Amino acid sequence: MAAKAGAAASFMFMLFLLNIACQAQLSPAFYDSSCPNALSAIRTAIRSAIASDRRMAASLIRLHFHDCFVQGCDASILLDETPSIQSEKTALGNLNSARGSHTLGQAQCFTFRERIYNHSNIDAGFASTRRRRCPRAGSDSTLAPLDLVTPNSFDNNYFKNLMQNKGLLQSDQVLFNGGSTDSIVSEYSRNPARFKSDFGSAMIKMGDIGLLTGSSGQIRRICSAVN
Repeated sequence: MAAKAGAAASFMFMLFLLNIACQAQLSPAFYDSSCPNALSAIRTAIRSAIASDRRMAASLIRLHFHDCFVQGCDASILLDETPSIQSEKTALGNLNSARGSHTLGQAQCFTFRERIYNHSNIDAGFASTRRRRCPRAGSDSTLAPLDLVTPNSFDNNYFKNLMQNKGLLQSDQVLFNGGSTDSIVSEYSRNPARFKSDFGSAMIKMGDIGLLTGSSGQIRRICSAVN
């Protein structure tokens, strides 16, 4: 358990370092003078958070994705501006591999109830298993792993599940449902190294979307409103 938590924390820390390194006005040494212990403190905090709650690894990855997708809403760390249609279209280009963050984490019953009871593109046995803890009414907050095979590992089983119609969320299953993304899912299911490489690249690209520095933007006091 501790080893898996450490691996997840190391992966998140690597993404953080790569994201800093790719910014035009920033560098890995950006905080060396003003806060020399910043990176070690961040790594320690991430390890601690994941050790306390295994879902935190997935939450942090999704936070990065969703913040970048609309140019940010975390008032403590991001320079925000009104999202543009073009920036959101650019973010969509990174969606397929970034969705791999679902290889970790869980979903609440109410988010997949419709799928397990009323959709046809779902494995019958898988749907039956999920119904045991998610009745037609009630138990809305009951959790189920997004990846039933290796729920606490960052791997490519998420894509293998989709190919068997075992995606827990319909928004995930559509990635392998006779459409243009089927070939990508197939490739990632066969090639875990390719998935991890593309995932890291996608996260870095999203970190570059609409980056604002200096006086170009503002750190919002209230996330949902301009200062």
